[in-house]
Amino acid sequence: MKNNSNTSKATITRNQAIEKLCASNQIYELNSTQINGRHVKVFRNAPITLRDLYYSHSSELDFIVYEDERYSYSEILNLSKRLANIMISEFNIKKGDRVGISMRNYPEWSISFIAATSIGAIAVSFNALWGPKDLAFALNDCEPKLIFVDNERLLNLSQVHERPKTLEVVRVRSDDNTDISSHCWKALISTYQNTQLPIINMNADDDATIIYTSGTTGFPKGAISSHRNIIHALMSWELEIEIRAYRYQLEKPQFPFQEALLLAVPLFHVSGSHVVLLASFRAQRKMVCMYKWDAIKGLDLIEKERISGFIAAPAITGDLVNALKTGDYDISSLFVLGGGGAPRAPEQVKEINELNDQIMPQIGWGMTETNAIGTSALSESYADRPSSCGECSAVLEMRIVSDKGEVLSPGEAGELQVKGTSMFRGYWNKSNESLGCFDGDWFKTGDVAKIDPDGFVYIVDRIKDLIIRGGENISCSSVEYALLEHPKITEACVYSMPDERLGEIVGATVYAKSDLDVSELPDFLSDKLAIFEIPEKITVSPTPLTRGASGKIIKRVAKEDAIKNMLVRA
Repeated sequence: MKNNSNTSKATITRNQAIEKLCASNQIYELNSTQINGRHVKVFRNAPITLRDLYYSHSSELDFIVYEDERYSYSEILNLSKRLANIMISEFNIKKGDRVGISMRNYPEWSISFIAATSIGAIAVSFNALWGPKDLAFALNDCEPKLIFVDNERLLNLSQVHERPKTLEVVRVRSDDNTDISSHCWKALISTYQNTQLPIINMNADDDATIIYTSGTTGFPKGAISSHRNIIHALMSWELEIEIRAYRYQLEKPQFPFQEALLLAVPLFHVSGSHVVLLASFRAQRKMVCMYKWDAIKGLDLIEKERISGFIAAPAITGDLVNALKTGDYDISSLFVLGGGGAPRAPEQVKEINELNDQIMPQIGWGMTETNAIGTSALSESYADRPSSCGECSAVLEMRIVSDKGEVLSPGEAGELQVKGTSMFRGYWNKSNESLGCFDGDWFKTGDVAKIDPDGFVYIVDRIKDLIIRGGENISCSSVEYALLEHPKITEACVYSMPDERLGEIVGATVYAKSDLDVSELPDFLSDKLAIFEIPEKITVSPTPLTRGASGKIIKRVAKEDAIKNMLVRA
């Protein structure tokens, strides 16, 4: 497939391919309609709800593999049906109730998600790296009636003293914790054997998920998406493969084994829950879950489980490429090595493209708010433009807008705005108007971008004061507020620092009114910030931080001084 596309040219344009593949009576037929006052394109043949997606695709093929555990599609779906009945009979979960999930990538994460969204409940993905402070905020923001947690998260939950009064807790792969009342997963599943799927009246535009995402200020915001939003993202990825095959007159690869994806990113991110878990159903792919990322173990799993696709943040795919240089690994099953969440260095794109004649590099840009889709590029179109994040999805529209609100021409840089069917409907407990995140139907991404005349999108900067550390969004102001709680710190400035592996890490410059032991700061911040938010490079300024005419700290100066000091020490 890759060889053919390298020696041939596209016979038609992307728009011509979309017009053909999405025409009347085609599998991916697209129609225009209006939903909740927004004009959108919808796939005529899309499943109506996630419930329809799940239960129209059951087989004895492997679905979830975790260490020495192996579950087929039918086994996972039967466990999900049992859990759905438990939610209703034991915990009185009704349509619209929130059900939280906070754990590592155990099989129970997927079972809980499938069960909740099958009965009209809203599955809430909590970031498993949060400390008690962020967890407490999110719990009291969305007020779930039920939450599933593993041992580490049960400990964090026990330290949250102001929990919703009606919250029930189910512990997964965990012993009892005397500081908090909880139910045992194993005991519940063994007691309730009913695998009849409860009858629930559901429709495409019902809320299905809340996924908390870090903004530029304050606490995380819960992005709400419907069944339709999510399903159209899933079908858009399928359509992208069809568009490429049609344009280059390629035959889709016929695998002599079950297609499989390696899951090394958290399921609480859309890159895990959507791109890997949910996208597996229609293709009946196998999902191989890792407890934590390890490049050598990842290569062993690619060989053992015949992994055909691996999609992760550039830091992780970079680890894999570097680990390949250390030994002889069989990666002959691998066709796609993809990524997103942060830019990938052009050198890494080149290395992936040159691994062999089969493996195709892939990139995508998306957000929690877009349900992970937005743009994508694959194989030669990506290798030829390694700094691009690809072309716009068929169910979305994009534009570039100046700070004066003017729509800009191709090649001009401004804020990237997006609208379409996969877009979330808003943030939980917040009005879109008060946040100013929409311009009519257009969502303001906060990314500075440009679109070239061929339709390829390039992210060039960020308007929002946000650090992206290996795919995790970090609010600079939230870290600054935490630093300023230290009794000796009077000024704090937080910014991104370049990092070869993660793209960016958190840097900070502080001014203290007395001697400050920087080595004590991580412990001080541990109960105020998530692990990934704690600054890895901290500079103590001997003088007050430089401020501009408005009185604001000039972040650029603090960052430049910190980088200079780092280079001098190196």
